[in-house]
Amino acid sequence: MRHAERRTPTSKQPTPAKAMTPHRSTTHPRPAARRKGGARAGRDCILVLQGGGALGAYQAGVSEALGKFYCEPAWVAGISIGAINAALIAGNQAGERVARLREFWELVSSSPQMPAGVVSASGRESLNETNATQVMFFGVPGFFTPRFPPAPFQPRGTPGAISYYDTEPLRQTLERLVDFDLVNSGSVRLSVGAVNVRSGNFEYFDSAKQRIDARHIMASGALPPGFPPVEIDGEHYWDGGLVSNTPLQYVLDQKSDRRRVVFQVDLYPATGALPTTMAEVSEREKDIRFSSRTRLNTTNELDRQVVALAAQRLIAKLPQKLRNDPDAIALSALRCEGGVDVVHLIYRSKRYECHSKDFEFSRLSMQEHWDAGRADMAHTLHDPRWVNRKLGADGVQVFDLTAASPSSRIRSP
Repeated sequence: MRHAERRTPTSKQPTPAKAMTPHRSTTHPRPAARRKGGARAGRDCILVLQGGGALGAYQAGVSEALGKFYCEPAWVAGISIGAINAALIAGNQAGERVARLREFWELVSSSPQMPAGVVSASGRESLNETNATQVMFFGVPGFFTPRFPPAPFQPRGTPGAISYYDTEPLRQTLERLVDFDLVNSGSVRLSVGAVNVRSGNFEYFDSAKQRIDARHIMASGALPPGFPPVEIDGEHYWDGGLVSNTPLQYVLDQKSDRRRVVFQVDLYPATGALPTTMAEVSEREKDIRFSSRTRLNTTNELDRQVVALAAQRLIAKLPQKLRNDPDAIALSALRCEGGVDVVHLIYRSKRYECHSKDFEFSRLSMQEHWDAGRADMAHTLHDPRWVNRKLGADGVQVFDLTAASPSSRIRSP
């Protein structure tokens, strides 16, 4: 994050990360007691989930550790695979969320796998590519299946003519694993982003403003040309990642008098090594394409918060006769939050993962992604820079602490 050090005083402390074993809760001294309902001392806990296909198991691990070591979210916003994870979280009671997430991710990684036991990075890369190729030909259980005949041989104007896969299995999976009555009860707010195919405009479906069902979740993940657009109220929608791969801007655009603690979980790193092969070029291009949108949106939102706070302070210094000046009135209209903590968690690819990592749904990779998310979240919540942060501060504080996590030590730089 470009502005992390400038806005986060605590991030300047050169405190080394402590080694941990995230799978054993006894190795972590538990933070202050959690309060139910996603709130802690007047703060709202918000989970923001980026798109990224098979990498989404990382978000499931993050969610598990968040509920265990901090609190359950009051609001979950997602795009694409992030929308599916968000629905699984908001659509289940707190005590059942990890089990439902696990059920989904074990389902989509349940197709026959190539033999494991590969030790070398090159061997594992070949294994992953073979598994990804299998997905392309046979689909993913509970998620999507290939169309037959293929799109070029389907009747013009039909869903089959404009997509290579049928996502009816995903609808059935969502309706089985997500309690949409609970989603719409207001217990946990759910927001998912999609793109209107006809207008090209970005749109959010929000349980605080409308009734949500499986179609809205599917629309957020309908990435063309693989998946067909989803019709909702006469309009058709594609994957929200076509416009923006993170819901952070939408979350911060919603008014709130409470301090917000936003956990933003990204699946594509902005930084990476210079590619040495064409496969690495494809991977790096994908990372930059999706992470740059996140970085740009995050930077813009945080800059806007800083400007709004500066405007409020400036207006307070003006004599009363100048406060009615049109320019002062315009500045006073800038939305100013009571304070925002943004905790940025980023999945950093392992050295043997390449351009197919977002559609490589093997059980081995799924478990690795889940474990990495759990480790990164546990590390962040126990990092002294987070634990000792300044509470109640105005403005924006940004924390990006996953680079020092134990899970990052097994990854390529």
